[in-house]
Amino acid sequence: MAAFPVPADFAPAPDAATRARWREAERAVRPSRLAALRERMTAEHVGAYFGVKREHMRWLTGFTLAEGEDRVAGQSGQFLVGPDDVVVLTDSRYTIQARREAPDAAVDEIGYDLPGAWPRLVGHTGARRVAVEAAAVPHAQWLRLAEAAPEIELVAVDGWLESLRAEKTPDEVERIAAACAVADRALAALLPEIRPGVTEHDLAMRLEWLMRTGGAEALAFDVACLAGPEAALPHGSPGDRPVLANEVLLFDFGAQVEGYRSDMTRTLFVGEPRARDLEIYELVAHAQQAAIDAIRASVTGTRGRGGRLIGGRAADAAARDVIAAAGHGEHFGHGTGHGIGLATHELPRLTYVVADDSLPSPTVFSVEPGVYLEGETGVRIEDLVHLDVANDTVELLTRFPREVIALPA
Repeated sequence: MAAFPVPADFAPAPDAATRARWREAERAVRPSRLAALRERMTAEHVGAYFGVKREHMRWLTGFTLAEGEDRVAGQSGQFLVGPDDVVVLTDSRYTIQARREAPDAAVDEIGYDLPGAWPRLVGHTGARRVAVEAAAVPHAQWLRLAEAAPEIELVAVDGWLESLRAEKTPDEVERIAAACAVADRALAALLPEIRPGVTEHDLAMRLEWLMRTGGAEALAFDVACLAGPEAALPHGSPGDRPVLANEVLLFDFGAQVEGYRSDMTRTLFVGEPRARDLEIYELVAHAQQAAIDAIRASVTGTRGRGGRLIGGRAADAAARDVIAAAGHGEHFGHGTGHGIGLATHELPRLTYVVADDSLPSPTVFSVEPGVYLEGETGVRIEDLVHLDVANDTVELLTRFPREVIALPA
């Protein structure tokens, strides 16, 4: 069993100079991101690209919206990329912010009537065909835009920017690693407070506080804290259930640092682990390591012998086969992993439902197999992996120990 980690085991929160360096690096790389999008636009014969997803706004322009704020921001932050410029749309609530955060973009205060401004906006680009993030644009809005400028063809697109964002720059990886360290420190600080009788809700709130006061500007997602049989809910929510002795306690949580996120799961033991729970834990740990080993072996083969880099389907199979061989295949229903960055779930995907295309590189993704026994127990172990074939790197960004940790009961 692992010794109890303490916060000092992990990297400290980034200082102001580091954060300023990240912001400068982010601004410096935006022209190359726009150039990559325009190359795709040219190849697909569209003259402009209309984007609405908040992570795309930030990645291309610097304009930021908090989690969920896009639901009340109207068209603010949405953007139109033309051949020569990018326009950030706003209403009066966001104009000053957009000018500050997106200084290299044109800011157009259209107010609350996008269809009314649409002919002028598209006319400025000279485009006759406009790519639109169709999965994120409501059907009614699509119809209004089509009616406002019937001579302009709206082209439904999906995944263009997602695939570009899957490859991470060194500065992006640094920010994800910093978010991992915030989460690592927070859980280490929480360990002495975990004891029988404390509720899932109180532990979740305390962990959130430790992240927010330890360097995170926000959570990556709501904290999951699940005790005993509730750990069998892969996306369960904490309640007023107390922690009990000799049962598992599962935490799934992440921090956000300069817009970039972490995601980790640890299943702890409160008191002496039951033989069944310990057996499942060791199985899940074995499955996770099998996936990581398969990825690492693929990188070695790619670098040394010119082989093909492993894909998300094969990486998933490496973990899934271990669990299935132990008779628990039906108890592992979700994918083995997902990309992470400005969004908690993004490309690439490590799962059995994707085409087995090679993983992108450099990139960051989770490896998180689990086994869930309804009404009994659940175990998941999740770490973020940095993959960079050019530098022969398969590195865990999550530093919190993966070995069994049994807390005093």
